[in-house]
Amino acid sequence: MNHIVLPFAKKLEMLQQRHDQLIGQPNEPLDTYDNGIFQRYQNPVLTAGHTPLHWRYDLNPETNPYCLERLGINSVFNTGAIEWQGKVILIPRIESNDVKSFFGIAESENGIDNFGFRDYPIIMPQTDDPDMNVYDMRLIAHEDGWIYGTFCSERKDKSRPEDTSAAIAQCGIARTKDLEHWERLPDLKSPSPQQRNAVLHPEFVNGQYAFYTRPMDGFIETGGGGGIGWGTCPDITNAVIEKEIIIDSKKYHTVKEVKNGLGPAPLKTDIGWLHLAHGVRRTAAGLRYVLYLFLCDLEKPWLVTRNPVRHFLAPHGIERVGDVSNVVFSNGWVMRQNGEVLIYYGSSDTRVHVVTTTIDILKDYILNTPDDPGNTFACVQQRRALVEKNLAYLDKK
Repeated sequence: MNHIVLPFAKKLEMLQQRHDQLIGQPNEPLDTYDNGIFQRYQNPVLTAGHTPLHWRYDLNPETNPYCLERLGINSVFNTGAIEWQGKVILIPRIESNDVKSFFGIAESENGIDNFGFRDYPIIMPQTDDPDMNVYDMRLIAHEDGWIYGTFCSERKDKSRPEDTSAAIAQCGIARTKDLEHWERLPDLKSPSPQQRNAVLHPEFVNGQYAFYTRPMDGFIETGGGGGIGWGTCPDITNAVIEKEIIIDSKKYHTVKEVKNGLGPAPLKTDIGWLHLAHGVRRTAAGLRYVLYLFLCDLEKPWLVTRNPVRHFLAPHGIERVGDVSNVVFSNGWVMRQNGEVLIYYGSSDTRVHVVTTTIDILKDYILNTPDDPGNTFACVQQRRALVEKNLAYLDKK
């Protein structure tokens, strides 16, 4: 028999040392990948191992003499983000071994490493129709003074009782003043039968609350819907969108040919509202999720002014491996007072990473990245024009 059974106290000590080491390890810049746009880092900022031991283990040796994990955590990914009282706050999707997801609060001074979870997961109040699952919260500090969380609220599709995977997704809405106590509001209502990625705009628009939506016919399939939508409502406590318009649609043979959806709430800049979104296309290995940027008008936030339709960030290295491979998904970023931007993204539905950049670099990227020319021939011509420009410049030196 090769299995070694350690005494309770010894095993707990070992677990605590490993946990402390994981939380405390510095996260150094990764120097093997450089596009000048953002900086990747060596380690994920959050994993299942970052969750507190007292969330997973019964720490009483009388009721857990072998120091066994009782309530395991499968993955931590797809995090909302906000700067709060001088710290970076993340609220990720935490999926337990029973595939139910919940929210917890992790915080860090620098937003790059040393993220520690608060003692308790968030208690999210229920609506009259209880959620089966909640996940992918966006955090929005709205000008009305509340911090809102918009998230996916998933329930069984009762019209299809024979299909045990049939589900309905709607946009759950909650708000808080202290990130501890949450008031649950009624789910967003819209003309779409499904809403998985609704995001609240951080300011009033013509005196109304405004949402970026993603109308879908099915839980997974967009059907006749799809694209990033826009709609407004007068009352957030009973949010009803009467009309949705599509402001950023799916498009054949691009990074968003199958579906697309908004990530976090946009960043307000002097050139417009800067958006981070995910796009999905089909490959021989299945669906591939990447991130892309687009820009909307400051006064008319539903009007797209720049959209190069190129991926900004795609799965790289270990990010391609996980529960749902070849996926990056972001629903959280933070712009700090010094102009630094921290972009958080889940990789392959397993862990959370960060890249850093600056708002000036992102503005340069969105203004000067060439548009997708539309087909292979035009793409080659576009690249040849860059080559000719560069060679002519080098010849002059």
